Amino acid sequence: MAKSRKSKKSRKIPRIRPIRFLRRWGIRITTLCAVVVTGVVVAHRWVTPPETYYMGQEERRLGKISYRWEDIDDVAPVMTRSIVAAEDANFCNHWGFDMNAIRDAIEDGGGRGASTLSQQTVKNTYLWHGRSWLRKALEASITPLMELAWDKRRIVEVYMNVAEFDDGVFGVGAASRHYFGVPPSKLDARQAALLAAVLPDPKDRSAKHPSDWMKKRARSIMDGAATIDRDGRADCFED
Repeated sequence: MAKSRKSKKSRKIPRIRPIRFLRRWGIRITTLCAVVVTGVVVAHRWVTPPETYYMGQEERRLGKISYRWEDIDDVAPVMTRSIVAAEDANFCNHWGFDMNAIRDAIEDGGGRGASTLSQQTVKNTYLWHGRSWLRKALEASITPLMELAWDKRRIVEVYMNVAEFDDGVFGVGAASRHYFGVPPSKLDARQAALLAAVLPDPKDRSAKHPSDWMKKRARSIMDGAATIDRDGRADCFED
């Protein structure tokens, strides 16, 4: 009887270590999130991404949006070249980040943008708009994964299908019909350049009623697209 009481008294109650517990579950949750994100990004190499978070925001704000997915084979090649010329001339030469552009932006005091087409695709497809360190950190984490899982052709294809070209108008398929009344396969060089010139500021720029500055910008994009074609750089996203 005495021995039984003694053994009961000697049992140790396990100590709860909250820091260790939180660290363990934090690692598990982070690992699970990384696996899910990796799976989603890899799947979108072949599967069409759903409507984006930003599209949903705009649909709630406006009541409806215009959106139409187009396979890259159904888009005039001059459109893809115009997008690259306007948004990321070094697209074929980097792995998601343009280090020269980043250095130039730092030297310029942060007054210019340094986001690549790949980074913009990640932001538009998976994240939200607006400036925040969390969004930039997620963007920087997902971009190399996307570059590894997708080829350059797929990045351009997804980008031009999720980008906003006018207030509530998403994707080159909807934009070409909205502005010019033609499918994207029928876009000419000037129309493609005007659409690409809209991209940085689609709510304040119009491809249908371009300002003098827009017309000048479109001519520059046309020259850039022609140069990309002539130099053979389009091979990385057209083949």
